This record gives sequence, C-alpha cells and structure tokens, in this order.
Amino acid sequence: MRPFFFLPTMLLALTLNIVQLSFAAPSDIRPKLNMLRLKESIPPPRNWIDLGRAPPTHLIPLRIALPRKRFAELERHLYEMSDPYHPRYGQHFMKEQVEELVRPHRDSVTAVDAWLAGYGITDAETVRRSSAGDWVTAVVPVALAEEMLDTEFHLWKHAQDGDVLLRTTHYSLPEYLYAHVEFVQPTTYFARPKAMHTTFNSVVDLSLAVPGLSITLNTNLTISINVTIGNNSSTSAPNGTLTDPILGQLYNAVGYKPAATNKNAIGVTGYLGQFANTQDLQSFYALERPEAINSSFQTVLVNNGQNSQNIPDAGPEADLDTQFAFGLTFPTPGTFYSTGGSPLPFTPDDLTPVDSNEPYDNWLQFMLALPNKDLPQTISTSYADDEQTVPESYAVRVCQEFAVLGSRGVSILFASGDGGVGDRNPDPNTQQCFTNDGKNQRKFIPSFPASCPYVTTVGGTVGIPEVAAPFSGGGFSNYFAQPTYQQAAVAAYLASQPQALGQYKGLFNPLGRAYPDVSAQSANFLIGLQGQFALITGTSASSPTFAGMVSLLNDALIAAGKNPLGFLNPMLYSIGVAGLNDITSGNAPGCGTQGFNATKGWDPVTGLGTPDFGKLKTILSTFNPVAPVLSSGGLLGGVLNSLLSSVKLDLL
Repeated sequence: MRPFFFLPTMLLALTLNIVQLSFAAPSDIRPKLNMLRLKESIPPPRNWIDLGRAPPTHLIPLRIALPRKRFAELERHLYEMSDPYHPRYGQHFMKEQVEELVRPHRDSVTAVDAWLAGYGITDAETVRRSSAGDWVTAVVPVALAEEMLDTEFHLWKHAQDGDVLLRTTHYSLPEYLYAHVEFVQPTTYFARPKAMHTTFNSVVDLSLAVPGLSITLNTNLTISINVTIGNNSSTSAPNGTLTDPILGQLYNAVGYKPAATNKNAIGVTGYLGQFANTQDLQSFYALERPEAINSSFQTVLVNNGQNSQNIPDAGPEADLDTQFAFGLTFPTPGTFYSTGGSPLPFTPDDLTPVDSNEPYDNWLQFMLALPNKDLPQTISTSYADDEQTVPESYAVRVCQEFAVLGSRGVSILFASGDGGVGDRNPDPNTQQCFTNDGKNQRKFIPSFPASCPYVTTVGGTVGIPEVAAPFSGGGFSNYFAQPTYQQAAVAAYLASQPQALGQYKGLFNPLGRAYPDVSAQSANFLIGLQGQFALITGTSASSPTFAGMVSLLNDALIAAGKNPLGFLNPMLYSIGVAGLNDITSGNAPGCGTQGFNATKGWDPVTGLGTPDFGKLKTILSTFNPVAPVLSSGGLLGGVLNSLLSSVKLDLL
C-alpha cells in the first residue's frame, strides 16, 4: 500500500515536490500552453465510471510512438515476399533489414529527446527505446505526465467487472512535436484484451486415473475413453469430443512426421495471468499423444510475466492452446510466451505496480528485438479487444508491428472471437452492440487484432461434416481498408447475398478488412485442466489447431530446403484455396440479428474454409508460377473491381 493516501496534506505536498524535483528542468524550456495542440480527444467510454483524479505520485510508463519513415516500403516488400506468383516469394527479411525500414527520422528522435529533456527526463533507467528506435518509453509520475500532456489522469472503473484503470480522455503536445509523435499511450486506451468466451465443463476427474486410462479412436471419428480405477471400469466421451488424433485425421495430417525440428518452431502467446501447466500437459499427452510423454515446452516470460505451476492456477486458455498446438506438431519445439501487463487493474490501495495495459505491443517489442534464429515460424494467439475500444492510432501501429514480424518469416494467427458479429445475441431487444463514440448507435462490433490485415484470422466450425460455429466471430473492420488480396473473394460474397445483406445496411463497413480468413474446429476439445479433464469450446481452439497445420507445412517446406511461409494471406487467397475445405452451412448471430451466413467461397463466418494438410503440402511443394498476378501487393489486379465497387457502395 502506498502511504500517500494517509499522509497529512503538507506531507503529501512535500512528497509530490520531491518526486517532481527529480525530473525538474528550467521552466523556460517547457512549452507554454499557447504552444500546445490537441493530439487526441475521445468521449467518456461506455461502461466506464469516472472515479476522480489519479494519485499524483503514481508512476505511469508513457509510450511514445515515433513515425516510421519507410513503412509503406516495408509493406510493399511484405506483399511481394508473401505472393506465390512473385519472384521474391519466401525471401524474408533479417532483423537489421527491417529495422532500417521502420527507423524514425533523425529529426523526430531529436525533437522527442529535447521534449523529454525539457522535463529533466534523461536518465537511461527512466527512458527506454525499442530496438529500431521507433518507440520511446519514459516512466514518470502522474503529476508530471499531466503537465507534459496538458491533461488530467483519472481513475476509471468498469461498470460490469469492476476493473480500474488510470486513463484520460484527451491530451495535447507542443506544436513543434506534433508531427514527430504518432501518439502517446496509455492515455485514451480503454481496451482490455480478453480471452475468447470459451466455455468448458468437466468430463471426468482423471487426476489419479491416468495409469488406468485408455483411448480408442473409432472409425467414425468418435472416441471412447476407458478409465479403470481398482476393480471399477467406466467408458465415457460426449458425442463430438475432439482430440489431437481426431483433428489429425479430420485435416488429413495422419502419418506426417516432422523432420525439421532443428529449424522449425511454433509459439503460443498467453496474457491475463493465464498459465500453461506442465502437469496438465503430461496428462493430455498420456491420453492423446502418448509418444510425447515426458516432453514439454519452453516458457518465456515477457514484461514481468509469470509462470505459476500450481494446479489451481492452470488456465483453460493457456492449457488449451499449448496442448493442441504442441500436440499436433510434436516433436516440433514449442514456446509459450507468458506476457504481463494486461489487464493490470489499477488498484487505488495498492500502487506498487506501474500502470500498463498494452500487452500486444509489449510482446511485439520483445519479439522484434530477437534475432531471426530465435523466432518461431508460427505463432497463435487467442485474445482480442473490441476494435472500437482501441484508439485507432494505436491499432494501426500495432497492426504495423505484425507486418514487421511477418516480413521476417513469421506466420501470425489470431482467433476471430466468439461473439458472431458482436455480442452473440440475436434478440434486438436485449442486444448490446453500441458505438462508444457518444452516439450509441447500433453497429456490428469487429474485433482487434483479428481485423488487422497483416494477421491470419481463424474462425470456428462445429460437427462432422463441418458447419459454421454459431459463435464464430467475423465481420468488417472500421479502421482498416480491405486489402487487395481479398477484395475479389469478398466482392463475390457480397454480390451473392444482396437480399440478406441489404437488411444490414449501415451496420457494417463493406469497404473494411474482412475476416476471418480461414477456420477450424472449435467445439468440445478435450484438454487436461487443473488435474482433471474438461471439454472446452470457442475459437480459442480454432487458432492453435490451424496454427498446428501451418507449422507442419513450414516443417515440410524447411525439410525440403525451402523457406517458411511467413505472412499467409496472399497465398491462402490464391493458390491456397484449393487446399481448404469450403464450409457452406451455418451462421453466427449477434447484435440483434442472425448475423452473416456461411456460403460457397469466402464468407465472414468461416473464411475460405478449414485446412486439408495433405492438399496444402502438395500445392506448396509442387507450385510453379506461370504468371505474376500480385505485382503491387494485391491479388488478381483489377479483376472484379467494377463488381466490387458497385456491391460495396450499395451497402454503405
């Protein structure tokens, strides 16, 4: 507990003066108020209650984003190296090449350094810089941050779950600094990254039963679990239970043995205090992948992340992601990244932690500082924000970070979310899809980073034969323009649904980046969890499943002397379509509607479909381009452009 809540007024003032003195500089260096310019202002966000001014001595890390002078050039390179028809396909960058493209202009570095120095912020322990120099972080007291940004920081409490954050709704910068800084956070960042809305229930307590456990894979893709404890034996398995072997059979990967395990790796990210338990992993392996027993994965701690191995602390999200991603790809090396920093609720009576709530960027900065040899070729993430809760400037910047990572040969996959087009609620009387711009209009609510055009977003299916999961997240971004690689596919979908989509006019942005890109099974995954077994459902299961197939494809390519896939989408929307199972049935309700429906070709529920590993492996290993179609970062050039324009404009 910090003492200032109980100090007399005079002592509190003395404490604040001492804190500020350590950052002090001649007052005439600091910008006058009439030299300031408003940088960002937002209305008070929905469901957040203003609790009043923040404690002035609390430390806050101001993360300052400097403009990247050559990002457009990097983006062009990314699309060229990701286009199967381009001569540079698969020729990814090294760390030093990327950093040269995203390094800020010297004038921007000088301007930011001078601004910080004007407040006495020069200590190397106070100021940190990213590997490329495009991020600067300065840890300062709230009172000083308020002076620097001409704002007031308040405590805000979420009305539904009680989380408390330290934020503001506006801030300004000196006029001379305005063009040299894209944004400063955490200021207006009220998003709280959350795991998908997974559901789970216990199947049978197997904490003491593994020695007497057997599993039978039936020919009709069902399983029988036999548990023997003493003289008692029982068999159970709910209909539709999915296991590692079943997914391998369903997606045509049976019999493939990874051969490039010294060069290929797969990673899974973890946030929100979700811990991947190694004891649960061994129980999972004993049941579903016995040849992997006694193998494990590496845990890497990022931004003060933790790694509790107490059984009650095992997280369903973390256990699900690691068990299926690493089980499907065994013996490919696996890494679990446990990232701290979000949500780190600001607790007024416990101010020891530095307030922070930007986990994606913390993790990305850690990854981008690594040499290529230490990066896994495939990474799966099952967390998201509502796009509208993330400041657009911040979302764009983080999305660019994914492009940077993709240009270094990493395939990045995200779960699409479990709310359909927003809140998973088809009832127009009780739906909760409202804009948070102060207008409270009903709109479909896209997710971020699922809406980022530089990641591969994975929706959900259920059943065999597969149909769209009724919760599969999908839709159209309000921040990001539709990338060229998917325009033809999206135009075909919109043109095929004029009557159904006409009733949603105004609820979504037909010109936005559309997602998901692909899909995979998402229901009744059998995992080891907290010493027993449980079934878990959600697109949290879909992402590690599809990522597992991608990792196996990378293994096959590397073993054959080829480069890994890297950014997947241009390949998936072109030659990859022939290696995907098109899902044509089902829909995902939300926001008081029945939502979008699955149909032939791409759709905003299941994307292009589910993976057929065998077909994709053949396509990628035998593909021989005959003519380039992605000369400037887009698929199929101008094909269907007129159709695209007419359909989308009619829906605006």
